[in-house]
Amino acid sequence: MSEPFTKDQIFIRKLTEIIEANLANEKFGVDELAEESGISLYKLSHKLYAINKKTVNQFIREVRLNKALEMLLEGDYTASEVAYKTGFSSPAYFTKRFHEHFGYPPGKVKVGDSDGMAQYYNNQPSVGYDPKIYKRKTNLFSYPVIIFLTVVISVMVYLFYPVFTKDFSKAKSDTGINPTKSIAVLPFKNLGDNPADQYFIDGIMDEIFINLSRIHDLRVVSRTSVEQFRNKSGSIPEIGKKLHADYIVEASGQKYGNTVRLRVQLIEASKDKHLWAESYEQAITETKDIFEIQSRIARSIASQLHATITIDDQEFMNKVPTANLTAYDLYKKGNEFQKQYVETRNLNTYAKAVTLYKAALGIDSSFARAYSDLASVYLARYYWETYFKEDFLDSCLVLASIAISFDDRIEEAYHMMGRCYFEKGDIEKSLFNFNIALEINPDFSDAWAYQGYLFTSVKDDYIRGIDSYRKSVSTGPPEYLPTLLRGLGQAYLDVGFIEEAKNCYDQAYQMDGDVGLHLFNLSDIEYCLENFEEAIRLGNEAEKADSLYFPETSYYYGPGEHTSEAFLQAQKLLRRFDRSGTKDLNQAHRIGYAFWKAGKYKEADMFFKMQIKNSQESIKLKRYMSIYKGAYYDLAAIYAFLGEKEMAYQYLDEFSKKRFYPLWWITLSKHDPLFNSIRNDVKFQKILQEMQLKNKAESERVKKWIELNREYGSGI
Repeated sequence: MSEPFTKDQIFIRKLTEIIEANLANEKFGVDELAEESGISLYKLSHKLYAINKKTVNQFIREVRLNKALEMLLEGDYTASEVAYKTGFSSPAYFTKRFHEHFGYPPGKVKVGDSDGMAQYYNNQPSVGYDPKIYKRKTNLFSYPVIIFLTVVISVMVYLFYPVFTKDFSKAKSDTGINPTKSIAVLPFKNLGDNPADQYFIDGIMDEIFINLSRIHDLRVVSRTSVEQFRNKSGSIPEIGKKLHADYIVEASGQKYGNTVRLRVQLIEASKDKHLWAESYEQAITETKDIFEIQSRIARSIASQLHATITIDDQEFMNKVPTANLTAYDLYKKGNEFQKQYVETRNLNTYAKAVTLYKAALGIDSSFARAYSDLASVYLARYYWETYFKEDFLDSCLVLASIAISFDDRIEEAYHMMGRCYFEKGDIEKSLFNFNIALEINPDFSDAWAYQGYLFTSVKDDYIRGIDSYRKSVSTGPPEYLPTLLRGLGQAYLDVGFIEEAKNCYDQAYQMDGDVGLHLFNLSDIEYCLENFEEAIRLGNEAEKADSLYFPETSYYYGPGEHTSEAFLQAQKLLRRFDRSGTKDLNQAHRIGYAFWKAGKYKEADMFFKMQIKNSQESIKLKRYMSIYKGAYYDLAAIYAFLGEKEMAYQYLDEFSKKRFYPLWWITLSKHDPLFNSIRNDVKFQKILQEMQLKNKAESERVKKWIELNREYGSGI
């Protein structure tokens, strides 16, 4: 006799049936599901996330995708037919989403091949698959059996996270879709007599940039990178090459009275070939007039590049953030001062940005973007100043929440919530908000990168972490790719994939030519491999190339006498903290040990006490250092050095609860001089052994995952 379904299973079944009843309706979304299920969107979102850690959009899309897989296995329809029958706006968009979810394109599905799919999914930690579900149906299946299997699908599939295992560009090439096109929107020229109108022209440029960034087939160069060409001359091919852009958008504008005139052109960068140009003139009496022009320009450019604009993209482009023209004007001026503050850290520009945002909100108290950007500028200003305070980032959370209450499709606000909860140690809430941000904008590379860091450093799940980092690389703007590749390289290095890490670092170096950082990355690899002298040599070479990089103090913990060098590096580290204004959260005891070895015992004691305070405060307030167990390790090391063995093991016991330890941490633990007094203890040696075994287990798990995804064409 079968066990009765739980309330959660019945809830999932009900939602699944509602979605399947509206399967071909591409406009059926979260609002429609909430309405038909009879509960508010807020309650629906939280209940779904509590059951299976999924957003409502994820859930709807996965019902569509699982139904699509069934149809493909049955073999009665082509992939294009399945796309439309399951509610996707185009075959191209369907292929992209299918590959994201299952790890291979729909063209790889073989009719009736449930056994092959089962082998693939049995080795995926985040997706449930039951070959009994996906066997090709025949007339032998009775209606009750089909209903039962539908329920099983719901329960088995939706209780797990999805595995996203693709390289976007390669996936598109493999499936016959044009690879992602990169495009740069150069700063618009103000042809008017009033220089003060430049912010208005820049605002139009910004919105066109944002609209183009939402289109999945396009990769848009960041505004920061294109800014260098505001007043500099250069040929279009040269600019395209420097920005890694296939296409360039140039424009000029003029504002006279309440009318704006724009001239926009699209150029193929490598050939300096003009593909399209158009002039626009519009009387601006309300904000929707501005957004209509911006939307038309973005749609025209996308059309010229044969890029697919989804229903969500169209809705985003057509959305007007505020109906009040004056509020919007103040907001755009605030944006300009916020950019200046981030670049210069000048408090006057910070104050102006805040004043303008508040003035905009004084006119339109429902202006969601203004709340979100105010939260962003607050975070930049007060992060370190309030790090160890009880109300750390609370104002940012409040502002982001208000923004979402007025516009629940504003991804930047969810991203802000994710960042704040991450920093405050609430990892589940952080993941929840990052997931929603990515649901709204699947090409949000910053959110993917944050998820990658969260999964690797806190969750100790390197499959999801590497996968998220790969998505950040595949969606990131060209000029950020070196940074994103280095993040991916670090993840590979953590699990011992040395060649993969080197490959990421080499690609990053080829893109940005940063010699100092590249040598520093290579020195880190040598350190992890316990080649300490080579690590120091490469670190010194890095410093010669760029004084920003120099060997870590831990590099000097290997065999050999490096007391003077370690002391010198500790002093450099201190100066760096003083210049940057950042807190020395987990290096004070390393600096202290270098001072102690140099005979400066009073200073050393001060640094040890500083680290004890930082670590204990982090644990008390659940800051990041305590969540990833670094605070416990540091306290154990200090107390071991001070001869307080019982305290050292008390913190080591907590540190030992981690599921995984990256390669660098194993190397540090094996050679950390602060543990010299207990290094030969059986208990300490057992801890070291467990660290290595956990690293090996995760490395094998990742290796198997990569091999299987390669077999099924994911491009990993």
